[in-house]
Amino acid sequence: MRHGFIKAAAATPKVCVANTKENSKNIIKVIKKAKDKDVKLLVLPELCLTAYTCGDLFLQSSLLSGAVDGLKEVVKASEGLDMLIIVGAPLIYKTKLYNCATVIYNGDILGVVPKSYLPNYNEFYEKRHFNSAPKENGNIYIDGKAYPFGAALLFRCSNMPEFTLAVEICEDLWATTPPSSMHALVGATVIANLSASDETVGKADYRVSLVKGQSARFLCGYLFADAGEGESTTDMVFAGHNIIAENGIILNQNELFDGKMAISEIDVSRMAEERRRNTSFETADENKYTVVNFEMPLTETKLTREVKKYPFVLEDIKERESRAKLIIRIQGEGLKKRIAHAKSKTAVVGISGGLDSCLALLVAVRAMKELSRPTTDVVAVTMPCFGTTSRTKSNAQKLSECLNVTFRDIDITKSVKSHLNDIGHDIDNLNVVYENAQARERTQVLMDIANQMGGLVVGTGDLSELALGWATYNGDHMSMYGVNASVPKTLVRHIIKYVADEEADEQLSDILNDILDTPVSPELLPGKDGEISQKTEDIVGPYELHDFFLYNILRFGFSPSKVYKLAVYAFNGDYTEKEILKWLKNFYKRFFAQQFKRSCLPDGPKVGTITLSPRADFRMPSDASSEIWLDELSKL
Repeated sequence: MRHGFIKAAAATPKVCVANTKENSKNIIKVIKKAKDKDVKLLVLPELCLTAYTCGDLFLQSSLLSGAVDGLKEVVKASEGLDMLIIVGAPLIYKTKLYNCATVIYNGDILGVVPKSYLPNYNEFYEKRHFNSAPKENGNIYIDGKAYPFGAALLFRCSNMPEFTLAVEICEDLWATTPPSSMHALVGATVIANLSASDETVGKADYRVSLVKGQSARFLCGYLFADAGEGESTTDMVFAGHNIIAENGIILNQNELFDGKMAISEIDVSRMAEERRRNTSFETADENKYTVVNFEMPLTETKLTREVKKYPFVLEDIKERESRAKLIIRIQGEGLKKRIAHAKSKTAVVGISGGLDSCLALLVAVRAMKELSRPTTDVVAVTMPCFGTTSRTKSNAQKLSECLNVTFRDIDITKSVKSHLNDIGHDIDNLNVVYENAQARERTQVLMDIANQMGGLVVGTGDLSELALGWATYNGDHMSMYGVNASVPKTLVRHIIKYVADEEADEQLSDILNDILDTPVSPELLPGKDGEISQKTEDIVGPYELHDFFLYNILRFGFSPSKVYKLAVYAFNGDYTEKEILKWLKNFYKRFFAQQFKRSCLPDGPKVGTITLSPRADFRMPSDASSEIWLDELSKL
């Protein structure tokens, strides 16, 4: 429950047709099993107290009274449990019979939701026995006590209102306008569906697509509990296909006919955040709804759902390759337009032999080819200085030659020394002045070459560096077009790897792979024996952690403590909790302190869901305080 996670389950108890005593016992067994797994929301199938396939027995008073007796047993078994339990049962309201979902919590019934859309085609004939949900809510009497009844019910956790539940039943989801559509618009972040969906060829895939689609369209968690073993097989077979989805992603589902419970954690705070930022998600007035409040202890939720270590990188190799191909195409198209518009004779790229400048050069070559211009119109400039190693310089030259671009080698050592002398800086003082003087000299050289050759400077800095402010202001921070501006460091590697494996010849592939194996470094400090002495990740922290922080902070607006919890879970065994906390604090400090660099970024194409462009996705004051974020981390 803390941090917005709800442990939820969709389960299929074994049923015996028309045997309500046996069915209530089986339901209670499932409840106990769910309790052992710390489930807080349990959804069971449609009419599971009687079985869905009772046919005209639904018109028998004995079955209906047996269903009430069974329901009372289930309610009694829920006493002392901080678990919402939703059970399907046939119940009478104002002399009419309804196919109902009964919401139970801690020894009481919170409310009863009748089915809205009754299928009466093909193998289904529910209108023979049941009535559609009435237009207005009322009260249903069960064992002499009144409970809220109607399709327009919301069940809201008073001490965590982001957890607001609504219910629909089977065919409701198949309808043109599912009840869950309005449920979501009035505030439901979780939709429970009690179903008896029989199994036919291809139906499982369609069922999954419906659940995924509804959870995506309405930014909610969706639980689908399906009938299974024990239902009559006179005309139909049920597979017990239980599904849990969240915002278009299937969190868990069981195999057909295996009888297993589908369990996962729904992140209701994430759904609330998604709705806040999505201006197309228009809320509706809940005045026609009855809101039933309940209070549930906010305990720690043990995570079992997947939390991706590399949220910017797809796990499936084929999908990852396809994504890399698309990204480099987007980058190339963006640069192509800028070159054509500016009537640039050349595209000038500072090439260091590192990952970012390598990708920028590949993009520039692609853009020139798209313009049907020679690749020699791309000018690659290497500018060795105090910390440049033979390996990176060699790779820069080899890469340029292999791509058939114009290559220039301009040693800036004398210029930087002269500049340091001009400002009275001791050459042996290897501080930030010493480092940034090199970065700014390189940018000046690139800008002047661009003027000299009628071109524009292509920026090489990536999204991760922009988040951390790992760029020299008015140095590598500046260009005429930043092609990597929305590509994070963890993704840069995979794009280059894709080019190496899928698009490059053997010679180019070897060079790219060696660049991939080179440690990330600004190479601004002199090293011994030609070795890299300055490794970026030793200074600012591992980029895989920072990309994880960046994604969860900006994409979802998660709090520092939640980002920390997720990182500890995702990187278990890779980093200690102390290390994660250290680098998370560092991320927040740098992110806030370095906004002034992002406020004046060059143009660059957006390729994914996150960009820090002040003209597009992210607007933040340069003098905003990080105090409340760091205070929260200090309490962990």
